[in-house]
Amino acid sequence: MTSSDHLTDFSTTDDALVLASVSSKAEFDLLHDWLRAQRQAHPDTKVEVLQLPAGDPPPAVVAQLVEELAGSEDRLVVPVRVFWVPGGLPTRVKVVGLISGRDTYRPPEMLQRSILRKDPTRARIVAGEPAKVSELRQQWQENTVGESPRDFARFVLRRARLAIERMELRLLGPEYKSPQLITDELMASSRFMDGLEKIPGATPAQAEEMLNELATGWSRFSVDLIPNLGRAIFSRGFDPRIDYDAAEIESMRRSLEDHPAVLLWSHRSYLDGVIVPVAMQENKLPPAHTFAGINLSFGFMGPLMRRSGVIFLRRKLDDPVYKYVLRQFVGYIVQKRFNLSWSIEGTRSRTGKMLPPKLGLLAYVADAYLDGRSDDILLQPVSISFDQLHETAEYAAYARGGEKTPEGAEWLYKFIKAQGERNYGKIYVRFPDAVSMRQYLGDPGGPIGSDPAAKRLALQKMAFEVAWRILRATPINATGLVSALLLTTRGRALTLRQLHHTLQDSLDYLQRKQNPITNSALRLRTPEGVRAAADALSNGHPVTRVDGGHEPVWRIAPEHEHEAAFYRNSIIHAFLETSIAELALAHAGRAPDGDRVAVFWEQAMRLRDLLKFDFYFADSAAFREHLAEEMAWQDDWEIQVSAGGDAVDSLLRAKRPLMAHAMLRPFFEAYEIVADVLCDAPADIGEKELSTIALGVGAQYAAQRRIRSNESVSALLFATARQVAADQNLLQAAPDLTERRRAFLHELRAILGDMDRIHELSIAQFNARELSVRDQDG
Repeated sequence: MTSSDHLTDFSTTDDALVLASVSSKAEFDLLHDWLRAQRQAHPDTKVEVLQLPAGDPPPAVVAQLVEELAGSEDRLVVPVRVFWVPGGLPTRVKVVGLISGRDTYRPPEMLQRSILRKDPTRARIVAGEPAKVSELRQQWQENTVGESPRDFARFVLRRARLAIERMELRLLGPEYKSPQLITDELMASSRFMDGLEKIPGATPAQAEEMLNELATGWSRFSVDLIPNLGRAIFSRGFDPRIDYDAAEIESMRRSLEDHPAVLLWSHRSYLDGVIVPVAMQENKLPPAHTFAGINLSFGFMGPLMRRSGVIFLRRKLDDPVYKYVLRQFVGYIVQKRFNLSWSIEGTRSRTGKMLPPKLGLLAYVADAYLDGRSDDILLQPVSISFDQLHETAEYAAYARGGEKTPEGAEWLYKFIKAQGERNYGKIYVRFPDAVSMRQYLGDPGGPIGSDPAAKRLALQKMAFEVAWRILRATPINATGLVSALLLTTRGRALTLRQLHHTLQDSLDYLQRKQNPITNSALRLRTPEGVRAAADALSNGHPVTRVDGGHEPVWRIAPEHEHEAAFYRNSIIHAFLETSIAELALAHAGRAPDGDRVAVFWEQAMRLRDLLKFDFYFADSAAFREHLAEEMAWQDDWEIQVSAGGDAVDSLLRAKRPLMAHAMLRPFFEAYEIVADVLCDAPADIGEKELSTIALGVGAQYAAQRRIRSNESVSALLFATARQVAADQNLLQAAPDLTERRRAFLHELRAILGDMDRIHELSIAQFNARELSVRDQDG
């Protein structure tokens, strides 16, 4: 690092050319003082200066640099610039500068002298790493398509600017790291242009336009401003202190020192894209460029987000030129060791559970790795969860068949306004261990790069591992547990005592399984904690508290079930395998004489297969191990399963908690409704028509109490149910299609019958506890 009070080492040369980016009288005076000190320290070195104006240099400056570079190949080129220490400018001035694209930390020229009179330490000269002309010329010839001396001069100017940026980064810290000159660098790259020439009809003008559309980069002020704006937005309704795991933060900090990373986060709210930069900034971690749909580039938000590290993507990636440019753009970012960020789910989950991973962008990162752009790339899982969200009302509307509202200025105003309507609790961010791309893809340039099928399989495994780690790290909160319990009562209200004693089995299970849980969930051990959690959800958000009687009671009204389901679905992963074990037990218990243990395992695997579009599962071998662990609470479970009937019922009665009916009923009821509709539908029924008919049939069945859950009547769940039907080959014409559709419906109704039996046993457990608590109370 070099500054006004540190000297640059000119001892290795007798000829130096200083490229000085100064553009005001105050900055020129600082440069003059610095040059005088250098010349005094190195009297035998000839130090000449070429002054560079702000922005792109005019042709005359480029021509002068051509002459300066035509001399000795041993001449040392030293880039210098005035570094203004952050602070001192009014925020409104910085905001205007940020939107307009100006340097938001460089004071206006009319204020510079005044600032320096008050505090001379506010500015200093910094010098980038010097390089000989011969070294620069070799880099130019190896990496660019330029041939003329003017092309070489422009290359030197880019290298000078990047060298200064690296030096200033050391002064500012890693959280200010930002790529510069992406378009210029790629358009001058021989690698980039060689690939472009292979695309029929592609032109450099097209590519440059696309690069400018993709190009991003934060100003130093935006590194501070955007997280502060984000914090101001979510602090309207959330605790401003995000809940982190300190050990995870330090582990990630060490990992990011060695390799570039892709931050892949769970997505439940538009706030997620705001929370990630806040988390990185306040933990002093290097920022990440976030991919977002170009639909979010509206009004002043477009330039603001673009200059805060957002990369806007077109919704359709079918243009071969655009796909190539995007792939090379991602490769450049990775090669320069900048971090990337996007939702692994691709879009917000409207149901509360994680969606299947999207592989498109991940494939581009994998290409960059396989091309040797980095010796490894880390896929960093990021779990973001909330006590509550105002967006659940919007998701409930989607479930009923509503359409998405387009983003725009009015939408943004309403979104921010909604954050201040009430207290939504806390935000939780977790950073579990990263996944190594090298571990799944092998060495760069290895055989997997030439095998598309093997590459896609590796990508799928990587993505599922990331999602699995997100789920395991996501803490279980009180909102999900209380919502899950009240949804099982189908509108019946519970007292505080009933809520409290019923929740204890779930808490015992989570503790036994060592699942991460929030403080709000831990407080459910006490009646006061249960009351606080239930009241936080009251006033129809989505719980209704009924007062005026002997004591308050809490319930979920039918019209609020979809909102409550969002919170319940966010914790299903913790109870998924134990729920499947219960259903497999019930199925085996009613099986005819024979190997009922084998029937148990067959049904468990069948349930896993049916639910694979809704949930993440471990691989088959690990899944069996997990279920064996679930059943280990009863030493002789296999003997009891073999006995069937009452023995299995006894096994289920002893199990705490019983969760299948609470967690999985809505999904199987949604599958049942779609299967019912298919029995009378043409083979090629369209997705929208199927959903519309299913909504009508579901509404009828809910009114008749033929299904137990209003939340099962959901366009969101029907979309996945259709995938299940397609996976069972029930959407393709065949001679026996009607019979197979009816058989599938029969199978689903049998599963729901098993669920009914588990629910009955659960009610018996509840009543027994209720009686015991009353006896204890006297």
